[in-house]
Amino acid sequence: MPQEIPPVTKDNWHLHDAQELAREHGVDPQRGLPTGEAGRRAEQLGPNEIQSRPGRSLLGQFLDQFKDFMILVLIGAAVISGFMGSLIDTLAILVIVLLNAVIGFVQIWRANKAMAALQQLAAAQATVLRDGQAQTVAATELVPGDIVLLEAGNKIPADLRLLEIAQLRVDESALTGESVNVEKQTRILTGLVHALGDRLNMAFKGTTATHGRGRGLVVATGMTTELGKVAGLLDQGSDRSTPLQRRLAAFGKRLALVVLAICIVIFLVGVLRGEEPVLMLLTAVSLAVAAIPEALPVVVTVLLALGARRMVTLNALIRRLPSVETLGSVTYICSDKTGTLTQNRMHAELLLTDGQEWTPGSEAPGALHLELLRAAALCNDASRNAKGVWQGDPTETALTEVALQAGLDKALLEKESERLQELPFDSERKRMSTVHRVTDGFVAYTKGAPESVIPLCNSQWHADGPAPLEQATVLAAADAMAAQGMRVLALASRSHATLPVPGDVAALETGMSLIGLIGLIDPPRPEAMAAVRDCQLAGITPVMITGDHPATALAIARRLGIVAEDDGDAEVLTGLALAAMPESALRERAASVRVYARVDPAQKIRIVQALQARGEFVAMTGDGVNDAPALRQADIGVAMGRGGTDVAREAASLVLLDDNFATIVAAVREGRRIYDNIRKFVRYTMTSNSGEIWTIFLAPLLALPIPLLPIHILWINLVTDGLPGLALAAEPAERGIMQRPPRPPQENLFAQGMWQHILWVGLLLGGLCLSVQAWALSTGHAHWQTMVFTVLTLGQMAHVLAIRSETESLFSLGLGSNRPLLGAVLLTFGLQMATIYVPMLNPVFKTQPLSLAELALCLAASSVVFVAVEFEKLWLRRRRAALGSPRA
Repeated sequence: MPQEIPPVTKDNWHLHDAQELAREHGVDPQRGLPTGEAGRRAEQLGPNEIQSRPGRSLLGQFLDQFKDFMILVLIGAAVISGFMGSLIDTLAILVIVLLNAVIGFVQIWRANKAMAALQQLAAAQATVLRDGQAQTVAATELVPGDIVLLEAGNKIPADLRLLEIAQLRVDESALTGESVNVEKQTRILTGLVHALGDRLNMAFKGTTATHGRGRGLVVATGMTTELGKVAGLLDQGSDRSTPLQRRLAAFGKRLALVVLAICIVIFLVGVLRGEEPVLMLLTAVSLAVAAIPEALPVVVTVLLALGARRMVTLNALIRRLPSVETLGSVTYICSDKTGTLTQNRMHAELLLTDGQEWTPGSEAPGALHLELLRAAALCNDASRNAKGVWQGDPTETALTEVALQAGLDKALLEKESERLQELPFDSERKRMSTVHRVTDGFVAYTKGAPESVIPLCNSQWHADGPAPLEQATVLAAADAMAAQGMRVLALASRSHATLPVPGDVAALETGMSLIGLIGLIDPPRPEAMAAVRDCQLAGITPVMITGDHPATALAIARRLGIVAEDDGDAEVLTGLALAAMPESALRERAASVRVYARVDPAQKIRIVQALQARGEFVAMTGDGVNDAPALRQADIGVAMGRGGTDVAREAASLVLLDDNFATIVAAVREGRRIYDNIRKFVRYTMTSNSGEIWTIFLAPLLALPIPLLPIHILWINLVTDGLPGLALAAEPAERGIMQRPPRPPQENLFAQGMWQHILWVGLLLGGLCLSVQAWALSTGHAHWQTMVFTVLTLGQMAHVLAIRSETESLFSLGLGSNRPLLGAVLLTFGLQMATIYVPMLNPVFKTQPLSLAELALCLAASSVVFVAVEFEKLWLRRRRAALGSPRA
């Protein structure tokens, strides 16, 4: 029953006859459009270019940086501090806020360059037929109905329905992910549903003609092309907050409310006890400024910037600073295959002749294998360029390279056996033939798909001469090779006593003798295999998403370890099956599928979104135009820097400068280290602030005078939160950081016992300060306020040394393993001593020199914090060892 042809739409040009489409577009394929008509259509439809939606103004983008709740709280604190006369603190806070706004603005400005990169992708010029003459016009001037002439090397300037072709092959890897050049045809396709890579009678904007020539009818321009649809997907993408941004936002809101409540209570209790209202107001405001860690944004920025700087030495360029931390949180890595996990170059994997296998690079090939390689080199259109590099179809260059590896140089072979005739490759015949002069006459070599060549053979090469051909056995062997992801070619020959009649297909391609089979593959990157294994050890699930054939994708996935070799039931979800699948079903299947094949750009986004809907944090790697929307949709997009397109790089958060998948593993390690160090800073600064709050809050309840003056609070806040906090950025990664699973995406910043630590250590620090205050008052020591001031400062230094690791003792880490932190602690100690023992600073800080005994008591009290935290870590080590927990 003949296929029922659907009405013409913008998505089904491939289902209609090219000549009828030309008539519908009002154009003669032999003359092209009249120039005047082309101008009218251009005026009506607009230029053939990628459009972008109007973005926010630069001022609007800059002001967006001040919407964060914590930033608004800090601005409020700066204003209050200014009214209270603390201008230095006001300026410090405002500088921090401005710095963060500038950094955020620059990052957003760079990210928005993705659309500009798309606009630069299209060909600058195109050759068209107008008024019966071939002429060169700007590609932006093309309109539907134009007849475009294509030659090898041309960028396709618009979406074309092919009218005529001569051995036309197109590289569509940037749009579809297909690594093998596509043989084009002009016939109407059968069936109603075809993936983008299977529309063989179409040529798409942004792809490249690599071989042959052709003529096509422009059916779509600008945003209506397949490339334009990708641009539309990219333009519609929304930025998701990173895990760190969400955790810090939640942290800032809770903290501000708690601090506000505590400060009100402290002010009211102080006034009710008879303290001066002005003093209590200054104390409450000072405590508010101290309790809100205004250094947190800049410390986080510095931590991320240092991580980004370190990443450059590992060949990874960070385009958005929070992406460093996000990499440490991802649970899935969705990777494109071509050029990312594989080398993006065809390679001869296996030769099979008379049942005998030969693997290139192993022992020397046998006589039959050499004859197979001779045929592959002669029945071949690849050629050397001026630099001596083979160029042409990737499959044919791979054949010349493997022949050369076996000692057969194509150039020398062609001198010995001159090519006299050829039958070019034809998509209907699926084979090509060449005729060469040999010593005893002529020989014809045929190369093509096994199902096309083998039925035309009546014998096969054997060591003792021609032998009967068992077609079923050879075809089964070809199918087995194809199941391993190889592209299989069959080569055959036929001897001729006289030169055949030129173009006589029957004379050349019947009665042949099969020489053997060659299997080619786009091989995996060796380093990608180790990287996949490391990802799995780190609790990250790698997933392959490709436009390639399902069998090829599954074979590569098995080689890489994405799918286990012994997993015979491994599932490959194709684009056609995905298109018919509702979102709910896809979310369910996404948990088990590790390989997706024949997918288009919109489907890549659906896969990422399905995983995100399951609560996963997704990294997406890729290098082509087709990857850009998914790179932007993912929690972190990872683009290839060398082989990738500008579009992919601009849409990504992280660019791999060496196109090495293994670099992602180093990035994950760095992301985890940075997040750990951010947690350490929050643990440190919030515990310190907790100690200050408990000290001031509990003193009136214990009938003690206010232990600290506003100047003491601001000094402690400046000195202890500054250099020691920043020095935590240099803390090395903890042992076993890549043997633990990713932190759950929903885990908040205070998980894993942090808030309990902040509470009890803060209470301990406050209790030590108040105990020293009570003792000094009861024994008549006039220096009690200076002693409290010193215990609080030095106690925080003891704490920062103790929390360098969540579980390991400082003695096993070594004092010298983080020299910046050791230096910061020693400097802080020296500055604190200066406020006590430098006479000119005593009136400024309202301090008095301490006796040796008083100082010894302060040192002893502060060291209690260090000892207590070390005991906590010892308990944690034993508890986690008993539970077998992998968490560091």
